[in-house]
Amino acid sequence: MHGGAVTLAKRFNKLGFKPDLILTTDMLNLPVFQSLIKPTCPVVIYFHENQFTYPWSPADKDVELQRDKHYGFINYSSALSADHVYFNSQFHLDSFFTGLEDFLRQFPDYREIQNIEFIKKKSSVLNLGMDLNKFDNYIVTKETHEPPLILWNHRWEYDKNPDTFFNVLEKLSIKGMVFQLAILGEEFNNQLPCFSRAQKKLKKHIVQCGFTKSFEDYAKWLWKADILPVTSNQDFFGGSIMEAVYCQTIPFLPRRLTYPELFQGIDNQQIFYEDESNLLEKLTDAIQNIADLRNRNYQAIAAKYDWSKMVKVYDRELMKLLN
Repeated sequence: MHGGAVTLAKRFNKLGFKPDLILTTDMLNLPVFQSLIKPTCPVVIYFHENQFTYPWSPADKDVELQRDKHYGFINYSSALSADHVYFNSQFHLDSFFTGLEDFLRQFPDYREIQNIEFIKKKSSVLNLGMDLNKFDNYIVTKETHEPPLILWNHRWEYDKNPDTFFNVLEKLSIKGMVFQLAILGEEFNNQLPCFSRAQKKLKKHIVQCGFTKSFEDYAKWLWKADILPVTSNQDFFGGSIMEAVYCQTIPFLPRRLTYPELFQGIDNQQIFYEDESNLLEKLTDAIQNIADLRNRNYQAIAAKYDWSKMVKVYDRELMKLLN
C-alpha cells in the first residue's frame, strides 16, 4: 500500500496510451498514483475491504509499531481523490463510513468531518463479479453413501476466525458425530496455532489439508463438500463462500456482517446461526439429517454474481461515469 503506487505509475507511464477510465482498488495509494500519472480521464476506486474496520490480529507487527493507522489514511485520501467510489456490498459501504468517522475524530484538529458527506455523494454499491462458470468443468457428483464432508476454503488468517471453526468441529467429534473434513486455503505469514492443533485433534476426520495443487483439485473439493460453516469476524462480500455455494455446498452463516444482505430470501432458520452454541446445534442436525441437507440447493444465490451477468452491470455503471 505504500510503494505500489510508485511502481504502477512508472509502468503506466511507459504504456503510452490514454484510457477512457482508470479503475483502481483500495490497496492503491491513489493520490500518489494520480500525482505521478496526471490522468486526463475519470479515476474510480473499488473497495474490496477497508483499513478502518478490518480486524487486526493482536500479533500483527504493524499494530505493535502503531503503523496500522496510516493504512486507514491511505484509504481515506484515496476515496477523497477518486471521481467515484464503489463498494462490494451495502454492509461494506455503511461500515466504511462509520469507521471513517471514528478515524477522523481521533485527530486533535482539522478533522474535516464534512468530507464524509462529500465522499458519500460519489459512492455506490457494485457487487463483486466472479468467474463461477469455470467450476462447471469439474462437477463431481456427491457420494451419498459417504459421511458428510465439511469444508474450510478461506485464508488461514485471523479475520476468518478459524479458532471458532475448529472449536465447534472438535465438539462435534467428541459427541461422536461422523464427518469428513477438507481444510483448503492459503497460509500467509506464520501458521495460526489452531491449524496445527486441528491437524492432531481432528486427524481421523481430515481428508485434505492445505493448498491444492491446481484449480481443478480445488473445484472438485468444493463440489464434493456438503457443509460450509462460516465463522469469520469480518467479511465485506465473501468470494470463497460464493464459490462453495455455487458448487452446491450448504453454508451456515452468522447473522451479521454482509451475509443477511447477500443471502436474502432464504429461510433464516435454515442457514443463519446466532452464536457458537447455535452453530454446534445446526451442524449436529445437518450431519444427522444429511440426506435432507443434500436436497437443498442455493446455487442461484451465487450464480447471479457470475461475470456473464455482472459484466452488463459493470458496463452500465462505468458508462455512467463517461457520459
